[in-house]
Amino acid sequence: MNLFHQYVNVDGTLNDTLVRDREILYTGTNGRHVERFYVSSSESYIFKPLTNDDQKGHERWVYEHVLPALPPIYPQLLAWSDADADDGGEWMVFEDLGPLHHVHADKTLLEAVGLVARWHALPLDYFAGMPLRGPKPLIQEMVSELHIRKPDILELCSSLGFSKQHMQRIYVQLEHLSFSHQLVLSHGDLHPGNYALSGEQLKVLDWEHVHLNTPLWDVYHLIDMSHPLFPRHMTSELRIRMLDTYLEQLELLGIQVDRTAFIQEYGMFAVVFSLWMLLLITSDLQRIKKELHRNSNKWSKEQLESQLDETLACLNQCTAMMDWGQVQPCKQWL
Repeated sequence: MNLFHQYVNVDGTLNDTLVRDREILYTGTNGRHVERFYVSSSESYIFKPLTNDDQKGHERWVYEHVLPALPPIYPQLLAWSDADADDGGEWMVFEDLGPLHHVHADKTLLEAVGLVARWHALPLDYFAGMPLRGPKPLIQEMVSELHIRKPDILELCSSLGFSKQHMQRIYVQLEHLSFSHQLVLSHGDLHPGNYALSGEQLKVLDWEHVHLNTPLWDVYHLIDMSHPLFPRHMTSELRIRMLDTYLEQLELLGIQVDRTAFIQEYGMFAVVFSLWMLLLITSDLQRIKKELHRNSNKWSKEQLESQLDETLACLNQCTAMMDWGQVQPCKQWL
């Protein structure tokens, strides 16, 4: 038996007779808590039960088959439940990285996008058995939803200050939209809360949603995915620097990508994903308005409004990237 098994009960909960203290870090979609627990005043670890019922066994599989191919940019897995644990009893124990700083400075973001290129460059035949999709709809399904809900989108965007001409231009682009079918190893959920500095080292967290997807999935999540708890300010200049850094790292790894086509496709991808996000965020805001007295919402009205503003800024900036003529080549790609 692993040393850490003594700290976990057979039902997959922490053993309070041996755990000196504990603190909740976050709550999963199934209501179970990821916690820091202390076995002495100076020794702590991270306890992670199954937080998404659809991901049973997935993160442990990723640690065994995928992450050894990467540099140590992830928390070390120290122990896990027995293979015969039922859905309620699955758990893992990770090293405690200590205070995490979710820094979105240029240097950190440029380092992070270089790491994304490294795992995107891994050969897919190494990952037999990898699922082909994550928890969100595929980008092609988002496009279909935007067409089905076009009246809702037009009404929403009009209320947010977009002109009818602006939206007509976007939908003309969507009529001729076609994304690359290339697949790469994708982290799957690389939002601003899933990478952080531990001391001076950049760490990437929560690998349970790893799957195969378009390269743009991770790139969009890293650059432009908004999150209520982790606001940031992205500029057109920094976005292009990050895209170029990604392409530079791929080139160093022996993968050539046409820069202009890639940046244009990124703009298309970001516009689609941002419109889809606007539907989700406004739905959450409407729910808060209806249920304000219940105080049962995960995010506050102020957090969601900040996320809405960030998503709108992305939509405005990335619309221009859908036009070939708007892409300004950087010197290193001439």
